Parts: sequence; structure tokens; C-alpha cells
Amino acid sequence: MDILTQYILPLAFGSQLESNNTGSQGNGTISAPASPPVPANLSSLINVLFSFSALHDWLKIFVIGGFFETCRRLLFSSYHKIIGSFFITAHFQEDDSSYDWMMVWLSKQVSWSQSRELQISTRTFGLNSSAVLLPGEEEDADSLMNGNRKLTYLPSVSSTHTVWYKRRWMSVTRTQKDTGYYGRSEETLEISIMTRHHRILNELLLEAKKEYMAAQEHNISIYVSDSSNSWRHVATRPKRPLRSIVLDPGIKDILIDDARDFLESKTWYAARGIPFRRGYLLHGAPGSGKTSIIHSLAGELGLDVYIISLSRTGLDDTSLSELTSELPEKCIALMEDIDAAFTQSLNRDTTEGSSSDTEPPNDSPVTPGKGSSQPPRSGSRVSLSGLLNALDGVGAQEGRILFATTNKYKSLDPALCRPGRMDIHVEFKLASHYQARELYRCFYLPVEDLDAENIEEKGNSDSGYASSVDTDTDDAEIPNTVETVKTIVTTTEAVTFTGRSHRDRGPKLSRSQVTKLANQFAENIPERTFSMASLQGYLMAYKTRPLDAVKDVAAWVAKERLSNANPEPLIAT
Repeated sequence: MDILTQYILPLAFGSQLESNNTGSQGNGTISAPASPPVPANLSSLINVLFSFSALHDWLKIFVIGGFFETCRRLLFSSYHKIIGSFFITAHFQEDDSSYDWMMVWLSKQVSWSQSRELQISTRTFGLNSSAVLLPGEEEDADSLMNGNRKLTYLPSVSSTHTVWYKRRWMSVTRTQKDTGYYGRSEETLEISIMTRHHRILNELLLEAKKEYMAAQEHNISIYVSDSSNSWRHVATRPKRPLRSIVLDPGIKDILIDDARDFLESKTWYAARGIPFRRGYLLHGAPGSGKTSIIHSLAGELGLDVYIISLSRTGLDDTSLSELTSELPEKCIALMEDIDAAFTQSLNRDTTEGSSSDTEPPNDSPVTPGKGSSQPPRSGSRVSLSGLLNALDGVGAQEGRILFATTNKYKSLDPALCRPGRMDIHVEFKLASHYQARELYRCFYLPVEDLDAENIEEKGNSDSGYASSVDTDTDDAEIPNTVETVKTIVTTTEAVTFTGRSHRDRGPKLSRSQVTKLANQFAENIPERTFSMASLQGYLMAYKTRPLDAVKDVAAWVAKERLSNANPEPLIAT
């Protein structure tokens, strides 16, 4: 309006103003200029605007400029559409498994060694093998770096690289941006292939997936939930042979047979309208092998493990439901120590919540000022109702196998333990004579006999024992190689140390000799008194001394019993 008042109106009514001024000067009287009249309606204002000659030029510039800008945008849009019709572009997010497949595949392409700009990385993308390897590194067997994290070539971030795949031109671009969650950054991989058919893209994805799965054949992946309720890959563990887990006869057969039958029964469940889910509750004494058998079953079934920590800070019912709904169709969901996720016991009845199958004895020390020892309050806000809905609610994932472990079986609510949530309950007891004997044999049998008996597929790499079968050697002829002080002579000076070197090797025992020693060892182990973890810890101290392990076991049992009978008093804080 200011522009209209200052420029347009004075020009339109300029003649009238001049005539008024002239008339006033002729009379000899100077009067103030009269204010220009304002058009009374909109039509008058439009007529005034079009009477301004410069407005026509502005309208011409506006129309002509708009026309050329529209043509330019249409031209570039048509160009991009035409060029895009010859390309297929795929995007991969860092938190997705397909991103790892493609990065491993790209790291193995020889064209990166000829690139002028690249990234050097030690990331393995979930693989604990030589799938990601610097060219020539496998030939340097004596180098220290060959036993550590491998180096690899990767396309650099924020740069576009070109490669050829099956005579197709392909561009690779990695971008990185901040997500805003706790300062985290997320990568995106973009691959464009010059082809009009999805067949080439499908072949690329299948090739990358097969190569990744082939390198992952002897490993399992471990996933945990982060603070943003997303699953994150944290570790890759080698598969543990099922024969290496020493349990009472029948326990492993029940679990592995039932799990395999469940994975093959999806059609049966669908035909009968039964939710395709299976739950296993493993309960018993600590250190009895509950977690070990889950690790072994995951490798036997070829499934990844997703750990759901109910005591995680900030976890509530909504977050738990979101996590369980995002589980893949075939996986193992693990909830360890499910009874310890709440401030008291996992029971809706508060009057019975204090009862458990692992109550401390009457003579157990109690902290002064407290009637009983309660677990510490966690930052989790998960309720029993939220847990039940996550297990078999409307949004619960199907196809997954749930394993839950607890040391307080009687404190769990019956609603949690019913079929449909926990279908099979398996009790893990303390070590029996059978378990003690088999554990000893697993430690000290020669590798050849382990393979022959299918106790382990590749032998026990932790035994530290290299021996061969010698059926002609009698027990009395086995030398006792116990030493507490040993001197190693070098070319410079003598080095004295106390203990036994890891390079030492025990006597060469035959299968019959190990079996005889295993029976003697088991006879000294009381039935259902010690856990398998404690027995394994004892045998680890006699890693290369099978004879001393049998000779000293009686004293160790007496010492452990005395320690359990007179535990150290708790210090009040």
C-alpha cells in the first residue's frame, strides 16, 4: 500500500495536483497540496494499476520467466525419468541384515584395490572368519596381524564408486547421517545397476546372501535390544557342538527333537489355528548348564539368538511388546533369569511371592535391619501383564522359539508357566556321577577318540592336551609330571617361574586309561552336590594333569563342603 501511495497514485492524479497548485499560485495564495484521492472500489484500483506503463513490462517478465522455468523443470524431470528407466536403485540401511551382506560382498571385490579413494576398515560385519580379508593378508601366516582383526577395503563414505557386475555398470554410494538418538549416526548404502530388469538385482542379492551365509555357517549371531528399542548385532560366536554339553541322559534329546519337530510343523499349526510359537522353561541350580545348552541348540538348529533383558533400564510394557513383535520368524528369543526382572517375585499373589525352590537355609546370614534378602530394584517397568501379552498376545511374533531360565521355579506365576507360553519345563539338577565321569572323559580323552565317539566334531580346543592312543601303556607306567618350579634355559640367562606353562603336555593316555580314571573321579564326586560349572572349574586347574585331578579330587570335595557349610558372613552396609 505504501508503494501504491508513493508512486502509482501520484502519477495517476498528478495533473489534478498540478492544476490545483497553479490555481492557488495565481490568486497569490500558497496552500498545502491536497491529498490524492483513493479509488473507492476494487475495479477502480485495477484500472489505476493497468494505467501504470511499467506494470506491463513486469507482467511480461513474469510470464516469460515462468514459461522458461517451467520448460527447464520439465526438461530436467523428463531427463531424469528417461535415465532412471535404464537403472535400478536399491537402498540398504545399516541396521538391516542385508546391509551386512552387501558390505561383505563389496569388500571381496577386487576392483576396490584399483580405486583411488577408499576406506580401510577392520569391521567384520558379523563374521568371525576370513570372509573379510585384505588381499595378500592370508599369505602372511607369520604376521601378528593375521591373528587379529582383519583389514579390508570398503567404498568411502559420501563418494560414488563404479564397478562392473556381469557386464552391467553399477555405482555404489555410502552416505552417513545423524539420527538424533543419543548422537548415533546411521549409514545408508545405495547401489544403482544399469539394467531394466530386476533379474540382475535378484542375482546380486542372492549371491551376496549365499556368500555371507557360507561364511556364517559355523557361527551364530547374538542380538540385543538398545535404548531405542531396536535390535543390534553385538557378537558372533562359533557354534558349540551338542555333544560337548554333558547333561543327564535324555535332556538333550527332548529339547532338540521337540525344537526340530516344531520348526517343521508350520503347516500343521496353521491348519488347526494354533499360534506358531514354542516356549521352553529351563529351571534348576545355577551353573547346571542351562545357558550352555541354549547356545548349543542355536548352533544345531542354525538359529540366531535374540537376548531380551527384562531388567534393562527404561524397558516398559510397550517397549517389550515392540521388541517381541520385531523378532524374525525363525530365531531363539532368550530371557535369562526371568524371576529377577521384577522387584519381588514373578507372581501376582504377593502372599506367595516369597516362596521359592532356592530359599536360603535357616542358618544363612541375614543383613542386619532386613528381614530377608530382596533383589535390587531395577530400572525396568515391565509388569507381569505386559510380559504375558508380549509372549502370546495379538502382536506376538510367530515362528520364534522362546527359552527362559530361572533359579526360582516355584516363585513363577502359574499364568506364565502354562502351555502356550512355556510348553516344556526341564529341570537341571546338580551334577550326577554320570555327568562327572563324562566331563572327565571329555577333558582328557585323545582327540582321535573324541572324534570316534562323536563327543565333539573337532575335539575340545580348551583341553590343552595333545595325545595319541597308546593301548600298550599300563597305568603304572604313566609318569607323574607334577612340577611346581621349572627353569627354562636360554642362550642368555635362566628364567625361573612358578607354576606350569601352557605349553606343557600331559601323559599320553589311551581310551581305556581315561575311562578308568574317569570312573575313579566320578566315585569321589557326591551325587547331586556340585554344579557342572564348579566341576569344570576344578578340571581347568588340572588342564594337563589328569592323574593329579583324580588324586586331589577328594581333598577338593572336602574343602568345598566345608566352605558351603560355613559361608563367609555378609558385611552390613
